[in-house]
Amino acid sequence: MQGHQLPLLIPSDPAYDAAEFLPDGSNEAARTWLGRTEVWPDRRLALWGGADRGKTHLLHIWATSTEAEIMDGHALDGVPVIASPSGVAIDHADRADEHALLHLLNTARDLGRPVLLAGRGPPARWPVTLSDLASRLRAITAVEVGLPDDDLLRRLLLRWLAERRLVADEALHDRLLTYLPRSPDILRAAVLRLDRDALVSRRRKVTPGMLRAALSGEPADDNSEKLTPPPPG
Repeated sequence: MQGHQLPLLIPSDPAYDAAEFLPDGSNEAARTWLGRTEVWPDRRLALWGGADRGKTHLLHIWATSTEAEIMDGHALDGVPVIASPSGVAIDHADRADEHALLHLLNTARDLGRPVLLAGRGPPARWPVTLSDLASRLRAITAVEVGLPDDDLLRRLLLRWLAERRLVADEALHDRLLTYLPRSPDILRAAVLRLDRDALVSRRRKVTPGMLRAALSGEPADDNSEKLTPPPPG
């Protein structure tokens, strides 16, 4: 007898095309700055904000439009080389090795190449120990990508559901947006939970029971149509 095979959660490939980006007042300042590389003070700019606010997407859009190189701060070490004459974009720059990041900033300055950084907080607040790096980070113009408004949150929800091929009626959309904190990373986590339950149940239509489970962390129970809000905190 064959053993029970657990479904695999296969992450969807992110689409970073400019046409796929959802503009909003929360990212308007960042979009304006990215369109004017020539006015960046010292040819440096940093985007900062919480998870799932579009920083990586904006970084890719800028790099594609300018033909700049893209690096991941998690992998930045040693003596990085800036291969593109158009500059470099560093995602998760707040997680980069300090010596490598300092070397990269110095090299870009010497070559006159623009640098775009992205991280969770403004560079001036990154907990670095190198004084030279700290002074350079404090001098970088930092632009926040803010929390999305209700309309953008709804559009993000619809996009993430579609990417996972999940089907949910509008009433369930409303309940998900009502009971969850207004934060895109929490909303995405709920969609991933729905996707997991859909794979287990082998159906792609979101039920009230699945939705309640995504909100509460409890096992899905599709016998109840009542949605209970999650406990506070």
